[in-house]
Amino acid sequence: MQNRSKIRSAIKVATAMAALAGFLAFSSTPVRADDDCQRNIAKIDHNLHEAIEHHGPNSKQADHWRHELAEQRERCWKADHRWWDEDGHRWRTDHDWDDHDHDH
Repeated sequence: MQNRSKIRSAIKVATAMAALAGFLAFSSTPVRADDDCQRNIAKIDHNLHEAIEHHGPNSKQADHWRHELAEQRERCWKADHRWWDEDGHRWRTDHDWDDHDHDH
């Protein structure tokens, strides 16, 4: 009789744990595409500033990150018709970025 009680308790605990795991797995906030755009643009913009600081505005490193920034802005624009302006810290809804805005 005591073994059955332990088994029932173990089943109840296992069921509760499975329910909790399921709740946690499906209740997390999904990452939105615009969050990815903002994060990616911010990271690329940072890398561009670093390349300019360490190698100069006309370096191949700066040109690489300028190209990456333009591509990421274009991906964001195609996905949601807006892009993140890291220097202005705001979303822009016009397709008006300047590929040479970091040429200094």
